Amino acid sequence: MSQPDNPEQPPRRFYVRTFGCQMNEHDSERIAGLLASEGMEATDDVESADVVVLNTCCIRENADNKLYGQLGRLKALKQERPDLQIAVGGCLAQKDRELIVERAGHVDVVFGTHNLGHAAALLERARFEGPVVEILEEHEAYPSALPARRTDSSSLGRHSAWVTIQVGCDNSCTFCIVPIVRGPEVSRRMGDIIHEVEELAADGVREITVLGQNVNSYGRDLGAGQYRPQFADLLRSLDAVDGIDRIRFTSPHPKDLRPETIAAMAECPSVCEHLHLPLQSGSDRTLARMHRGYTAERYLERLADARAAITDLAVTTDIIIGFPGETDADFERTLEVADEAAYDAAYTFIFSPRPGTPAADMVDDFVAPDVAQERMRRLTEVVERHALAKHSARIGHTESLLLEGPSKNDDTMWSGRTRQNKLVHFSPGTTDVTVGGTADVVVTYAAPHWLRGDLVDAQPAPRPARIRIPVVAAPV
Repeated sequence: MSQPDNPEQPPRRFYVRTFGCQMNEHDSERIAGLLASEGMEATDDVESADVVVLNTCCIRENADNKLYGQLGRLKALKQERPDLQIAVGGCLAQKDRELIVERAGHVDVVFGTHNLGHAAALLERARFEGPVVEILEEHEAYPSALPARRTDSSSLGRHSAWVTIQVGCDNSCTFCIVPIVRGPEVSRRMGDIIHEVEELAADGVREITVLGQNVNSYGRDLGAGQYRPQFADLLRSLDAVDGIDRIRFTSPHPKDLRPETIAAMAECPSVCEHLHLPLQSGSDRTLARMHRGYTAERYLERLADARAAITDLAVTTDIIIGFPGETDADFERTLEVADEAAYDAAYTFIFSPRPGTPAADMVDDFVAPDVAQERMRRLTEVVERHALAKHSARIGHTESLLLEGPSKNDDTMWSGRTRQNKLVHFSPGTTDVTVGGTADVVVTYAAPHWLRGDLVDAQPAPRPARIRIPVVAAPV
């Protein structure tokens, strides 16, 4: 989408909005990078944008309603400005391309998860040919192989970055749409990943979060002969990259959490002491109906192995309430397992059917909404009781924070995260603090979801090894 030759004509401006998870947000960074590489400029004002890209998710609840609501608002804007281009990409576009065209005829481009790298070219085609729909069935390039644009005001900031190591998923969880919209699991070559992280470190990135639908199974589709890289090998190689202080990853699958991965987490200084291990249910009967591939006992055994090997390990999880067919006894077992696991935090969801998944067809077994709500209340009590106990135990401890910036609720306070991914607020007073810098803070107060403390010392963010061009994707 090259710019006009007339130097007096200002560059076209683009706005990117993301609906969904970290993988979608990472994709949005790449879309923004592609558009910027064509000479366009990012804007956070949708009213002034020449191109609006909505990057969608069909995993999160009500994603389609949010998309069509936004498209409805954009229809009026397009009527005022016919040259405005609107593109819809991502998971929902991959799955519902015909429906999007039917319900929103004012959309110029629809592209799926597998042809992210075509976004700029498709918009250029649409300027001359009219609406374009392009959905590929296989990935042509990893999101991380495309140019990215980040900003201090983005969800991560310039000091942190996402790195995709695999796309797709080979599991068959009955509630999940990912294998349908992102395809089978494909691992990225380890050398390419290491090279990208080295480039990020040179740009001043200090923390990376490794992304994949099931990072634990990384590499099983790679290699030949006797050598096949595993996730533990990747962690050790990333740990050796100079300048990267913190390595996080999401999400691992409990059935694939190997002893080698636990050992690498324990032995690599850069790998953070935080494990997100989705439980989904504590009932073996429900786990079997979900096709999760493990029992509650096996889950707890692997969790115990990780805690025994890794000092001060924080553990978080995902739990679905009201999965079709969940009985009172099934739910009681989930409460028992959540109580025994004593999580630092949990992301809890009431089951929401995703069209196209096996669970969406279990209509006769759907749990009544009032029953699911009451179960959610009881589960929240258990989760928050343990979360508060874990946080209260940190009062009086000095925590090392990677700083994210001023607090969203109080601009006199700053926020940072510990290696265990705990959010800590503090007042910097007259001390000069910077995004991407570090601070030592003594914890003085604990709440279930955050901590507060007093500043002891702060260090500015280190200068990058090379100058970075300030480029950004629109806030989402």
